[in-house]
Amino acid sequence: MSSPVINALRRLGILAVLLSILSPLTVLGLTQSASADSYTPIAGAGSTWAENAVDQWRRDVNKNGMRISYAGTGSSDGRRQFLSGTVDFAVSDIPFQTNPTDGSAAERPAKGSYAYMPIVAGGTVFMYHLTVNGKKVTNLRLSGDVVTKIFTGVIKSWDDPTIKADNPGLQLPHRAIVPVVRSDGSGSTAQFTMWMANQHKALWNAYCAKVGRSGSCGQTSYYPTVSGMIAQSGDLGVAGYVAQNYGEGAIGYVNYSYALNAHYPVAKVLNHAGYYTEPTPQNVAVSLLKARINTDKNSADYLTQQLDGVYNDTDKRNYPLSSYSYMILPLKVQGTFTEAKGKTLGAFSYYFMCQGQQQAPNLGYSPLPINLVQAGFDQIRRIPGVQAQNINIKNCNNPTFTAGGENRLAQTAPYPAACDKKGAAPCTSGSGGATTGSGSGSGGSAGGSTGSTGTGTSGGAATGGNGSGSAGGGSAQPSVDPDTGQTISPGGATGSASGGTGTGADGTVALAQPVAVATAHGWTGTQTLMLLAAVLVFGLLLLPSLVSRLVGSRSGADTGSSANGNGPSGDGSSR
Repeated sequence: MSSPVINALRRLGILAVLLSILSPLTVLGLTQSASADSYTPIAGAGSTWAENAVDQWRRDVNKNGMRISYAGTGSSDGRRQFLSGTVDFAVSDIPFQTNPTDGSAAERPAKGSYAYMPIVAGGTVFMYHLTVNGKKVTNLRLSGDVVTKIFTGVIKSWDDPTIKADNPGLQLPHRAIVPVVRSDGSGSTAQFTMWMANQHKALWNAYCAKVGRSGSCGQTSYYPTVSGMIAQSGDLGVAGYVAQNYGEGAIGYVNYSYALNAHYPVAKVLNHAGYYTEPTPQNVAVSLLKARINTDKNSADYLTQQLDGVYNDTDKRNYPLSSYSYMILPLKVQGTFTEAKGKTLGAFSYYFMCQGQQQAPNLGYSPLPINLVQAGFDQIRRIPGVQAQNINIKNCNNPTFTAGGENRLAQTAPYPAACDKKGAAPCTSGSGGATTGSGSGSGGSAGGSTGSTGTGTSGGAATGGNGSGSAGGGSAQPSVDPDTGQTISPGGATGSASGGTGTGADGTVALAQPVAVATAHGWTGTQTLMLLAAVLVFGLLLLPSLVSRLVGSRSGADTGSSANGNGPSGDGSSR
């Protein structure tokens, strides 16, 4: 065989050998990178109010080798299971009830065995099912006094004059109201009853006396029912009942996310500024600026919330029933909890405190502000077995705050429309999940991560949507105070982190234990493998052709054969 052919084949052989060597190494490197951090499965239980967020985060980290199971059994059961050692963590909307006011048994966690960590903020809403002439009512408004009267049996019909007073000009049917409450021990119930006991004490105390709880009223996790009420387990159970055909006339309290998922409206609630609002991500961020946080690190209730300031806030954007949910973290190796589980719990916690918060707006929640994230980091570092050196704010990618720590959502929250003011006819746009949006309302998409068509809100922040804006929103118009004419920054300030569950600024998933390790010169193992695969395909496609051409060329040179008896050079000679 001629020298050019031999040389070509040699080159092809060398390339094949190189690829045969490099490809397995690259694959091995990827395998080692992906499995460099092994995670022990962990289990938790508790709040259904926060469950939609927790479930999304569990799915996110599953592809990174973390197996997190979670049972939404209610906050009370979550705390009970944590105390009995049957779960590794719990999620609760209220702290341990060491001194309950509702007559239930006191919970006695061992001192120093646990810590609270806020995980996501949101609003408790009143999802309802009401139609007039076959058309769904989507713009109902209720004052706190009316809400309390509905859930204490004082108001029994939808065309009651007090409901009409909240909704001038809105046609309401003569239909019985069916309040739907929680049947299980619920943090949602505790938050709701605590608000009623604080803001409408006389009505709530009268109801407590009516149901035989006059000596132990106030906040309760177990709603006391009367005839005409329906009790369902979990936020999903309440939302499911309201959304059914037989739920006509029903109203129940759930986390905002459930109304969005069910595509049902929520009642806008009157705040102390005289505006009816709902818990958009921006409104919740504004509202929780008035929450008083326990900052005493020596207190057993460190980082828990006191909400009187939220209830009484006079900001026009306030949603009165805004709050956040806690994860209860183990601080000791005991029962089934080990340091290996602590490593998984620490990595999972760091993910959802940072990158996972990007999805909160699309899910119907509000991301945590920087002070709670940083305080949460301190709690994560206390978990036995956690890899604390990987926990930092620099690569956090939380959409709420800027690099300088400013609360982006609160600063850019749009003011309510003039039609949301008390005394005005209700806005014609729907609320909650009753309006389908495209991801860019007048207040911007507070989160802006790419997703399927989501649910718009009349508050101006479209949840979900087709948009692909960066965290913090898209290109919204400036918001104007309807009373003063004051203009604030656009409701969709651009953030710095990409939406969804993408990569962080350093090209790695923002976990305490990164699962993708970058190779030299910024190339990841996946990129290297793709390049080598491209080279291999290129070689397999082109080199045989090159060899064929060389063989043909050599053959023509040797025989001088051509159409006219001449070789390629025209004279039968090779060059």
